[in-house]
Amino acid sequence: MDDNGVPAKGPLNALVARGLTKTYGKGDARVTAVDHVDLTIPAGRLTAVMGPSGSGKTTLVHLLAGLDRPDSGEVWVGDDEITALKDKQLAKVRGRIVGFVFQGFNLLQTMTARDNILLPLRLNGIERDDEWMNSLVDMLGIGRELDRKPFEMSGGQQQRVAIARALITRPQIVLADEPTGNLDTHASAEILAHLRQSCRELGQSVVMVTHDPTAASYAGTVLLFANGRVDGHITDPTPEAVLAGLDALSGGQR
Repeated sequence: MDDNGVPAKGPLNALVARGLTKTYGKGDARVTAVDHVDLTIPAGRLTAVMGPSGSGKTTLVHLLAGLDRPDSGEVWVGDDEITALKDKQLAKVRGRIVGFVFQGFNLLQTMTARDNILLPLRLNGIERDDEWMNSLVDMLGIGRELDRKPFEMSGGQQQRVAIARALITRPQIVLADEPTGNLDTHASAEILAHLRQSCRELGQSVVMVTHDPTAASYAGTVLLFANGRVDGHITDPTPEAVLAGLDALSGGQR
């Protein structure tokens, strides 16, 4: 069992990290963003990561997705130790197995929303599934945006396109940094419900960084992250339980 009460790496786990560490700066300016983290994400589960600003949450999900290299430790996505892969091998694993929703969208400004969404398929030689594409477009309500470029869309519309891009390859695991941060309450609820349904029915796994206790309550488990480490977890969370956990992290002063 690991620190989160979950069995160690095995066939039922989508992602495992061991001894994961990442620092920035040197000397007195040195900051440890992720500090020897052991973490197991079971398959078919929506997991939320919450904690104070600056606690290292975004760095953590970037390391788990292979978007950044750790100073030490290892990350396994399924049977692949991505920290041991060369850049081309890592890009292949990310393109087919891992989807990522960036907090800043990271859409290509010269491409339409449609082309942004389909880009992972083209880059990875995956055949387009029009039924799945249409399903994502309908769920996210972006039919009118498909021929627009990002600079012609609102932040919320760009967020929806970024989510569609992350899901278009039907990845085994989706890592998302504030995926509903620019959406209204109704749109957030629809997307979170879809992500939870994907976990239950398709065996997909989602790790989501969020500051919203209501969004976190859609997860099966909430990991409380502070000072670069997992400092607790909440199973089958409610918004009230999440708030209480955050209060405990901050000594009652959020």
